Amino acid sequence: MNIILLGPPGAGKGTQASRLVAERGMVQLSTGDILRAAVREGTEVGKMADEIMKAGKLFPDELMAQILGEYMDKLAPDAGIIFDGYPRTERQAELLDELMASRGRTLDHVIELEVDEDALVERITGRFTCAKCGEGYHDTFKQPKVGGVCDVCGGTEFKRRPDDNAETVRTRMAEYRAKTAPILPVYEARGLVKRVDGMADIAHVNDAIEAILDGR
Repeated sequence: MNIILLGPPGAGKGTQASRLVAERGMVQLSTGDILRAAVREGTEVGKMADEIMKAGKLFPDELMAQILGEYMDKLAPDAGIIFDGYPRTERQAELLDELMASRGRTLDHVIELEVDEDALVERITGRFTCAKCGEGYHDTFKQPKVGGVCDVCGGTEFKRRPDDNAETVRTRMAEYRAKTAPILPVYEARGLVKRVDGMADIAHVNDAIEAILDGR
């Protein structure tokens, strides 16, 4: 089972991908993580990638596809893949088709987590974490049981990500719409796109995704 998981930052893609990894043994494939790994390992392609990034140049789609191909070749043939944040353009979608076909793989589903922008702004801007252990909280949905004291470690210092503000969230949403708009029709024409309410609670979203993967 090979799928593309789409959704703006804060929609819960990471949480749902982690569940699929744990429950189905799938592999989450994030282009950012793979690039960093290739650079760290000092592979030939990794060295090229490092030079391009240091020079601040646009990363060529063909080189990204080559790096993805190298990564896919390390996986077991029957390992299901979750493509997270890729492809983002029609050209990348074409290259992914080529990568899959040359490895005897097919794309089974493109699942988009749909969100309400105003509700997403509230979800993200209300987040904060324990500075000591990293436990997550929220102004509205999950306050510590004892005010100012972490439920897990008893820490009394909390922090918020500086980019968890309304302006940044709305900018990210606009970028997501601009980047994903071109590729959705490509997959819709092939009957691959399914949509899930990303604003539902985590368990319900997980159930909806599992139903799609099981053909229910």
